[in-house]
Amino acid sequence: MRDKYLMAIDAGTGSVRVILFDTRGNEHQVSQSEWVHTEDPRFPGSMDFDVNTNLKIIIQLMNETLIKSNVNPKDILSISTTSMREAIVLYDDNGAELWACANVDSRATTEVSNLHKINDRLESEIYQLSGQTFSLGAIPRILWVKNNLPDMYKKVRYVTMLNDWITYRLTDIISVEPSNGCTTGIFDIKKRVWDPEIAKKVGLKSDIYPLVFESGTVIGKVTDSMSGLTGLSSDTIVVAGGGDAQLGCIGMGVINEGDAAILGGSFWQYEYTTKSVQMDDECKVRINCHAVPDTWQYEAIAFFPGLVMRWFRDAFCELEKYIENETGESIYSQMENRARNVPAGSLGMLSTFSDKMNYISWKHAAPGFLNFKLDPVKFNKATFYRAIMENAAFVARGNMESVNNITNTSPDSVIFGGGASKSDLWCQILSDVLNKTVKVPVVKEATALGAAICAGVGANVYNHFDDAISRVVKIERTYTPIIENHSVYEGIYKKWEKVYSNQLSLADQGFTEHMWIAPGL
Repeated sequence: MRDKYLMAIDAGTGSVRVILFDTRGNEHQVSQSEWVHTEDPRFPGSMDFDVNTNLKIIIQLMNETLIKSNVNPKDILSISTTSMREAIVLYDDNGAELWACANVDSRATTEVSNLHKINDRLESEIYQLSGQTFSLGAIPRILWVKNNLPDMYKKVRYVTMLNDWITYRLTDIISVEPSNGCTTGIFDIKKRVWDPEIAKKVGLKSDIYPLVFESGTVIGKVTDSMSGLTGLSSDTIVVAGGGDAQLGCIGMGVINEGDAAILGGSFWQYEYTTKSVQMDDECKVRINCHAVPDTWQYEAIAFFPGLVMRWFRDAFCELEKYIENETGESIYSQMENRARNVPAGSLGMLSTFSDKMNYISWKHAAPGFLNFKLDPVKFNKATFYRAIMENAAFVARGNMESVNNITNTSPDSVIFGGGASKSDLWCQILSDVLNKTVKVPVVKEATALGAAICAGVGANVYNHFDDAISRVVKIERTYTPIIENHSVYEGIYKKWEKVYSNQLSLADQGFTEHMWIAPGL
């Protein structure tokens, strides 16, 4: 019998990929392309998503995947989609895209300020319904369209997220699924459906919210026109997917009560799974629908750990780049080997990049390194490199503790996925700082695997999500805390909290610049 396949379309911030998995969870073929989101010079902070150009890229990648894989299109049972969260698309009555933005769009600062003027409790009131604040949600962005492009706003008939847009383009059916749809801030988080009353509270249309399908639900089949463009079979079904973090958790097997994960990419997301929702009175962490029915996640985000590491590589590692070109050993591998020789705690040096998440007042101090000495033997590139790793782990610990305070629980272990989990040293540092067992799955690109699992659930390849996970998700490495290192980190973490608070105060007073600050603050 011939193998059957599941296709995942993964639309990230910087690139989009089409990945073909077999039904055992093995990656069979990958096609990838970078894409760029451009600022409209008329609107500072804007980051437009070019639907026409980017649809052509996705179609080209689907073609490329079919050709390179040499798979019969009829053997692709189903397709599912995942994407960066917070990226939104607006449509007219005919389903034509009117406007779209990427998740990094920050043009709506004025709209956030105006929302605060309506009622200084409005944001927290909406949070208690939706689990979202104005920092990332769609409300300020759609209000921006209303205020700045009023003729366009009058035509708006539907709003979806980016993964739903790809599903629509495959099926001609406009819909959303809860795990990404809830990040708009216009969802009733407990009921997992749109809440038009939230839209009314902020002055938005209350009738532009399409059907909701749970992840793993069949939406339709590939249309004849899309079949002709891509080479896919029109018998292939298309299944509701989800937001990247939530599908990443599915791809790591994090779907049951008390399961926890850290997705270590450009940002680090800490995800804690629950079958019931208790709102956070302090509005510090985000609450999302999981991409599994009747399941939710508390989420706390660390800004830029992966991007900080990339910055350090590009700014200071010219010699290591030369060695990489000569020997093939990556810059990251070289730096990690050297950082292993730096003691836990980086000889007392601290770095300030991301802070613990405070969703209702979200901002970060100026990036910096503190408490190092002018000793090139002890305080060199390797020490700075390790300090960056430790900063990320400190933020992860603070975020975990914030969620623990809401749930009155703490996970027994943490699944660590994404690019950062490829680093043995970073995994061990994380285990030591958290004082938790850290497990790393075999498949590092868990988000795409999560999309494939959704596709397989919809196609009845798997009976349910638990069945799929038992069959395709495997753990590759396990790290346990080194007691001596944890003892060192206990003291340094408390210092880091105090130092970070002081550094944030300097930025708040204008003496330094925030690394990032939410719109309207």
